[in-house]
Amino acid sequence: QIPSTTTAEAIIDKVVERVKAGAVREISDIRDEPDKSGLKITIDLKRGVDPDKLMQRLYNLPTLEDSFACNVNVLVNGSPRVLGVRALLLEWIDFRVGCIRRRVQFDLDKARERLHLLEGLAKILLDIDKAIRVIRETEEESEVVPNLMIAFGIDQAQAEYVAEIKLRHLNRAYILKRTADIAQLKDEIAKMDGILGSERKIKQCMVEDLEGIIRDYDTPRRSEILYAGELPAAEEEAPAAEDYPCTLFLTKEGYFKKITPASLRMNAEQKLKEGDAVALAVEAGNGCDLLFFTNQCQVYKSSASEFEDGKASLLGDFIPAKLGMDDGESIVTMAVTRDYSGTMLFAFENGKVAKVEMSVYATKTNRKKLVRAYSDKSPLAAALQLPTDGDCLLTASSGRVLLFHTGAVAPKTTKNTQGVTVMTLRKTHKVKSLRAYTEGELKTPARYRTKNLPAAGVIPTPEEQGEVQLGLEV
Repeated sequence: QIPSTTTAEAIIDKVVERVKAGAVREISDIRDEPDKSGLKITIDLKRGVDPDKLMQRLYNLPTLEDSFACNVNVLVNGSPRVLGVRALLLEWIDFRVGCIRRRVQFDLDKARERLHLLEGLAKILLDIDKAIRVIRETEEESEVVPNLMIAFGIDQAQAEYVAEIKLRHLNRAYILKRTADIAQLKDEIAKMDGILGSERKIKQCMVEDLEGIIRDYDTPRRSEILYAGELPAAEEEAPAAEDYPCTLFLTKEGYFKKITPASLRMNAEQKLKEGDAVALAVEAGNGCDLLFFTNQCQVYKSSASEFEDGKASLLGDFIPAKLGMDDGESIVTMAVTRDYSGTMLFAFENGKVAKVEMSVYATKTNRKKLVRAYSDKSPLAAALQLPTDGDCLLTASSGRVLLFHTGAVAPKTTKNTQGVTVMTLRKTHKVKSLRAYTEGELKTPARYRTKNLPAAGVIPTPEEQGEVQLGLEV
């Protein structure tokens, strides 16, 4: 069954992802073609492909078919309990049985009460003139009911019912019409007594109620139920990509390399285009996810396994072309993760710093492109992946340097948060760089550190200038 929350775009993205990964090769085109009947996706197949077998494979994708356990917190007789689907249905049946039993008992009491009154009315039929004479000759109004009780041998409820009848209704035709209901009431009372005395009949009433709801409020299903016996045997899924150690390189121009340790030991000198340089080198694994953040506030998701093993003597893959980036879009930084733990730190030219949880970039549909990956309120100066909080150095165009701990910046779960002001700047100045601080890198780190944020930072002395510049070049 396709979940109601699944969108056509999510399904198409998942299928396209599997096609690009080489797991599905039978599809030549896929498009969204909704009509009056609702969601509709059209898939064009290559010649000779069995559509039933292909659909079986596609239904194994998480966005097309979901299976999950269900435990529900409910109140049973005033006590909270956690129930599975079967236990929940049994409790609901018990609840409905109680409802039907109370409903039938209520109707039975009403029917017996009416039967009792009609039986008293039937006794009046024996002598209507006598009833009128009793009422007329009674001097006190309060004595009418007792006199009727004595004259006809009826109880107080029956006598009050007779006394309240309008004078124009005290005729044989009216009384015969009312007393004709006695036989029908007796049949209904016997039927309701039989229901209350039989559990099977109570459940049959519940079935009739449900059938009435289906009859009055029937709505066709919007999704199709496919049973295992109706589908062809599932084909084996393509094996998962092998996970092995590798080193990932990203250059300033956007070239990416994945090199194994053995290949790297043979040749560690990287071949680069003229004017290019290595911007990031990360020791990771072939099963890691890659997030490429761009200058247009977007992030492109991929996996290291989607890239061929390279060599230091090769330029590598040009990421903007490999991932189909927009025109003029370039890479700012790359994040490498397995479980989307840690945070991303974004430094903006206006002095603000935003710390975003990596988990917000983990998507269930494995989309390749996420927009609004970070704030666009101010140009991005630098971005940094942080496994844990630590010290970082901010450098402004004025030459001022600020050392701060990222724990002072609260993490956010909104990707495009504007962040908080960490470095105060004059109008003509802006933040130029952000980098992680290594212990012992500066001889007097306390000089660059401040107790409170935001802060303006300090200008390094001539003796310290070389240390800061050397650190920025690393």
